[in-house]
Amino acid sequence: MKSEIIYEDDNHKWICIGRDIGKADIIIDSNEYLIISNGEGFLLDPGGLEIFPEVLGEVTKHIEPKNIKGILSSHQDPDIASSFSLWFEICPDVKIYASRIWISFLQHFALGTGVELLPVPDIGMELPIGNSGNNIYLVPAHYCHSSGNFSAYDPKADILFSGDIGGALLPDMDTSLYVDNFQSHIQYMEGFHKRWIPYKKPVLEWTNRVRNINPNLICPQHGSIFRQKDIEHFLSWLENLEYGVWDNSIEQLDINDAPWLKWKKNNILL
Repeated sequence: MKSEIIYEDDNHKWICIGRDIGKADIIIDSNEYLIISNGEGFLLDPGGLEIFPEVLGEVTKHIEPKNIKGILSSHQDPDIASSFSLWFEICPDVKIYASRIWISFLQHFALGTGVELLPVPDIGMELPIGNSGNNIYLVPAHYCHSSGNFSAYDPKADILFSGDIGGALLPDMDTSLYVDNFQSHIQYMEGFHKRWIPYKKPVLEWTNRVRNINPNLICPQHGSIFRQKDIEHFLSWLENLEYGVWDNSIEQLDINDAPWLKWKKNNILL
């Protein structure tokens, strides 16, 4: 696993942690983002249990874990949230935030540690990075793909963390951290977005919000980062994509071959 600084000024920086070439093939690769401001840290989608040791190892290169003051779970998936209990053990003062609709579900990841997850209202909220004086702002991204979902904007760095929006399943973990060729990058995003986002309206609402923000970088939880030159290409692509469609493997299913249907036909009680 690697960590790379993607923004830095005198007292504020963003680090992207990912490209875990040592992970098992069955584990999806993900990006974890660490913001450090005036010596205090905030983690965006800290990762799952399986990769916790590697993520922690990279985090400690940049900050002492006890100085991490906040964690955001952009939605409910285990690849971003199942490590909650382990983070809480090493930084017990941390505040963990998630959508109000997922709190009671994500609490299962607390594993008896006593960590209390803090609910984010649907409209979003402002979150402090410890006592640094800098904040991040949660931007509603509901139904893209989760029904309770948020992006996070850091105005000081002018970076938008987009969660799974813009995520790409790259074939090579050594692929560039940034999108180099947008058109060739589409093939790694398309299938996921078509199947995992149910319909277009929430996407259009999100792209409108992003245009109002006009960030310098868009950082997804999977795949490569979009720089300013590709952001409008990315937003336009999202707006013209067909959503809620089945992929080829599902479209080719023959209902007559379904095991449950065969069971029903062979069971005289039915």
